[in-house]
Order: sequence, then C-alpha cells, then structure tokens
Amino acid sequence: MHETDVIVIGGGTGGYSTALRAAALGLEVVLAERDLVGGTCLHRGCIPSKAMLHAAELVDGITEARERWGVKATVDSVDWPALTATRDDIVARNHRGVEGHLAHAGVRVLRGTATLTGPRSVRVTATAPAGGPAPESREDRVDRVDRVDRQEWTARRGIVLATGSRPRVLPGLEPDGRQVVTSDDALFAPGLPDSVLVLGGGAIGVEYASLHRSLGARVTLVEAADRLLPLEDADVSRHLTRGLKKRGVEVLTGARLESAGRAADGVRAIVRTARGETPELRAERLLVAVGRAPVTDGLGLAAAGLATDPRGFVAPADWTRLETAVPGIHVVGDLLPPPSPGLAHASFAEGMLVAEVLAGHSPRPVDYAAVPRVTYSSPQTAAVGLSEAAARDSGRKVVVNTMPLTAVAKGMVHGQGGMVKVVAEQDGPVLGVHLVGPHVSEMIAESQLVVGWDAEPSDVAQHIHPHPTLSEAVGEAFLTLAGRGLHQR
Repeated sequence: MHETDVIVIGGGTGGYSTALRAAALGLEVVLAERDLVGGTCLHRGCIPSKAMLHAAELVDGITEARERWGVKATVDSVDWPALTATRDDIVARNHRGVEGHLAHAGVRVLRGTATLTGPRSVRVTATAPAGGPAPESREDRVDRVDRVDRQEWTARRGIVLATGSRPRVLPGLEPDGRQVVTSDDALFAPGLPDSVLVLGGGAIGVEYASLHRSLGARVTLVEAADRLLPLEDADVSRHLTRGLKKRGVEVLTGARLESAGRAADGVRAIVRTARGETPELRAERLLVAVGRAPVTDGLGLAAAGLATDPRGFVAPADWTRLETAVPGIHVVGDLLPPPSPGLAHASFAEGMLVAEVLAGHSPRPVDYAAVPRVTYSSPQTAAVGLSEAAARDSGRKVVVNTMPLTAVAKGMVHGQGGMVKVVAEQDGPVLGVHLVGPHVSEMIAESQLVVGWDAEPSDVAQHIHPHPTLSEAVGEAFLTLAGRGLHQR
C-alpha cells in the first residue's frame, strides 16, 4: 500500500490543473490517467479542432480576398495530410508541455485505470494508452509516466474525480470513424468528405459545420430546438444562423431525426421538420454532436459510498468546495452537473479551487455566472452572463442595447456583420454581454470582468477603447446605456 497527500483520477484539464496547483502548494500528488494526459480537450477536442478552424479561417480569407478585395487568388486544393500533420504537431508539442509541467512540479503520473476501493483508497491497474493524434512514438508518450501492473494507494488529504466525458451516440448507429463520427473522431476520419450531415446545433455541431464548409464540403446542420445554440441569447442564435446560411450551410432548426442508416455512398437520414415535412438527407459522412455524457464506468463509486445522479453526474454536496457527500472526495470538470458548464477553462478554475481546499486554504467559489462561453465558428460567438430572456425571467427590470459591428469602421473593414448586445439591470450592474462576429473570442475577456465585478454601464463608459477596433463597438454599446451615446442613439 502506497500513501500520498492527494490522488487525482483523470489527467484532463480539470485533473492536471488540480495536480499542478496542489503540488505548487506543497502537497504530494499522484495522478492516474488511463490514456494520455491532457484528456479530450488536448487530444481530440479543443486544441486540434481550433487548429483546423484556424486553417479554415485562412481558406475563408483567400475567398474574401478574391471576392471582396480584388486579390486574384484561389484555393487549388487542401492538402489533407499536410493540414493534419501541422495539427498533430501542435497537439504533440502541447502534450509534451503538459507532461513537462507535471514532471517539473513533482507530480507522479501513473499510466492506468484508477478505481475507488474506499473513501480514501484507490487501486490503479495498468492500461495501454488508447492512442490519439500525437505523432510521437508510443514509448515517447510514456517517458514521463510510471507504468504499473497494479498498485494500491491511500490519500491523506483527499481524492479528486476528474474522469471527464464522452460523446453521446445514436442507438443502433455506432460511430465507425468513417461514415458515422463524433467530435472525438471527426477530425481524424480519413480525408475531407464532399458532404456532411451534422446532427446537433450546439457549440460543437456549429463549429464542425463551419469547419467543413470552409474546407469545401456541402453541409447540412440539423437541430431539434427552434434555434441554433439554444442555451445562448436569441439574438446570438439569429445572427449566427444568418452568417452560416450566407456561407452556404443549410440550417434546419426544429427538425428531429426520424431514422438514419448507412448506405453504399455514405449515410441517409429522415428528419421531421418544423413544418411536418420528412425529407431524406444524404451525405458522405454523419457527424453526431448531440452532447456529452460523464464517464464513471469502472470508477467504483459505490465502494466509496457515492452514486451518480439520474443524469450520470457526480454532484457535490458543497459547491463552494466541490466536495461530495463523502468528506475528502472532490469532483471537477465534466463529471459536475450544471451550473458547471463543462468547459475546459471552467475545469481549470475548478481544479485550482479544489487543490487550494485540499491544501487548507479558503478560496472563493467558482463564479459560474461569469464563465465566458465561446463558439469558434465563422462567425464566432462569445457570451458571458445572462441572456435577455433569462434576465427578464429573473424578475429584474432590464435595459438592453444592441449595436451592429458594422456601425464602427473596423466592422465595415471585416464586412462580416455581427453585433454587441449588453443586458443590464435598470440603474444597476451589467448582467450579460453577447457578441457575434469576427474574432469575438478574443474580445470577451473584458466583458467577463465587467460581469464578474458587477460593473455598471457607466463604469465601463469611463474607459476608452482604441480606434479603429472591433472593441469600439463594445465601448459604444456601454456608452449608449450610460446615456452618453456618440455614434449610436
């Protein structure tokens, strides 16, 4: 039996951030990971997808240069092996960086599947990594981890559950990595398809629809709700849908899947539209993006006195400490139910909070209302805080201002439309900020501080935004709400 201060189960964003912060606070940490540290975000999700979305943005730029600016340039073809090689190099370098940080911090990483055997005890059994896009050899991947057959561990301070999530799949239509894919394998399917049917209009589905359209595929995007990004502000959905349709994406909202199956030339699906029609949709590839489910199989929750809630999450008994009903067992990342948003940057914050709790500190709870949400499509969306509808439903007296990005010079330069929408309490703080347009993922941080610090529009209006920039539209929106509108009345 081995002993340590903290045992972290799962090496994704929530797990490794817990381990790094705990080690920095002087705790002895063991991290058990069955595959590769970095988790889904690094190896199959956030990083590889954003790398490819950057390539897609370059393709879109060439099209805009030709059609709008008179630059006689064309895209002859997309060299898929070269594109994916660059993506894989970015992932590999990030992976080595995470392993290096853990090694430098003194975190002991065990390659294996961890199972709870009690409220403070864990068994780790050896597993071979499932693989991933990183091009380095298998031996290189495990240089900085301990390969064990079986070890028993106890934790003096506590155990952190950070086993993440997996894509939900359609019953009877299991992913095969070629014709039917999920967000975990869509980027690594062979070649670029001529046509894609994307099922699910949340952030993941929208991003992948945008990516494939930019790279030349015909794309149909199907969402059961009455609008894309149904959890975001309705104006965000409206502007996003308009932008995607303008780029040639076929968008079907209020449409439910009736049936789907493989065919010799790809996949076929029947959907029931909002009008009651039942068209057959055909595509070379079906991308299922209908959400993610927590991973708890083999975790041994019962042995520690824990159970999942009806949705499969491991809910904390104390959200200020992210501690379960079993003292000393904490949860971070995708295992948490809402209000945790299941986003990597929220997982970082959750991991740091738990590490500080285990070290005996009293950190501030995670402010989930101030966690920004970004969709990296074209156009991009970014938001923080309450939508207009949610703010009104809360019973507050609300004031709203919406400003088009094209109302400022830099927005005209980009020529992609978009907007800034500010939702505030009457004579009170800003409750939400919502952006649609180019590069808004890089603009939302200011609004995160505005919402997180309960600033009022007049507070923001005192600060000068640089000219000419897209951020001017944010400043102008607050100026107008503060009664000092310059270019907007």
